[in-house]
Amino acid sequence: QVQLVESGGGLVQAGDSLRLSCAASGRTFSRNPMGWFRQAPGKEREFVAVRTWSGESTFYAEFVKGRFTISRDNGKNTVYLQMNSLKPEDTAVYYCAASRGFSGNYYSAEFYDYWGQGTQVTVSS
Repeated sequence: QVQLVESGGGLVQAGDSLRLSCAASGRTFSRNPMGWFRQAPGKEREFVAVRTWSGESTFYAEFVKGRFTISRDNGKNTVYLQMNSLKPEDTAVYYCAASRGFSGNYYSAEFYDYWGQGTQVTVSS
């Protein structure tokens, strides 16, 4: 059974940093894209970042470019999201996602087959 387990969320002040982790078990994702989405109250789930295997490419949503960094440790089957300069509008539940595929529309939630349970990030002003 495949499981993705996020950790690292919490309550911080604007300008602070957080590092989210997502540990996968049940299969290896070293050759598959793994990414992060988020969902704020009353809003749809939105793409945040993805790191592919092929060429180790990374893609980010415009609203996090320059502030967030996605990385992965294939040996640990884990993906990370380093979030710096956090803003109140970053408040959301952050979800880890992984795909059985190798390439596609990384920005769409439909591309991903596995999801974590989510971790709450709250940024106060």
